[in-house]
Amino acid sequence: MSETSNIAQLKNVLEVALLTAQEPLSLDDLLRLFVERMERATLRMLLDELKQDWALRTLELVQVASGYRFQARKEYANYLARLNPERQAKYSRAVMETLAIIAYRQPVTRGDIEEIRGVAVNANVMRQLQERDWVDVVGQREVPGRPSLYATTQHFLDDLNLKSLAELPPMEDFVKSEIKL
Repeated sequence: MSETSNIAQLKNVLEVALLTAQEPLSLDDLLRLFVERMERATLRMLLDELKQDWALRTLELVQVASGYRFQARKEYANYLARLNPERQAKYSRAVMETLAIIAYRQPVTRGDIEEIRGVAVNANVMRQLQERDWVDVVGQREVPGRPSLYATTQHFLDDLNLKSLAELPPMEDFVKSEIKL
């Protein structure tokens, strides 16, 4: 088998795994596809080539916090929404403010959130964020009462198409837009 056909075969294996996976696949997941040992640099090169191969197609290969996945390009979202006409979940201002505080200040306790928002945190708000798998308890603060510490999850990053929290827009953008209102 020539090197070119071998590379094509490796890319085909990666492609079929990524297209059929329910969740993003990490580099470790993808390395397990192959019997022979493969360097991470080689795998990344193959993924970059695969991304280029799909550059002019309706799907794109993206990297999110928990790995790689294929997803429809944004320009096709309106068409795909017609297949599942369910209304997207609407989140209250309290939920969105709480999520923003957790995302930008994590890890935080309910007390921290209440201090920033100036109102008590409704238990339903925290439950909703945990059920969506956007927020989870990551420990307890070492103070009397040992309150739970909350932080965002990889699922939160995946849903927002982010690789890491560093890709969140700067908080100053929100402060400026708040002033303009």
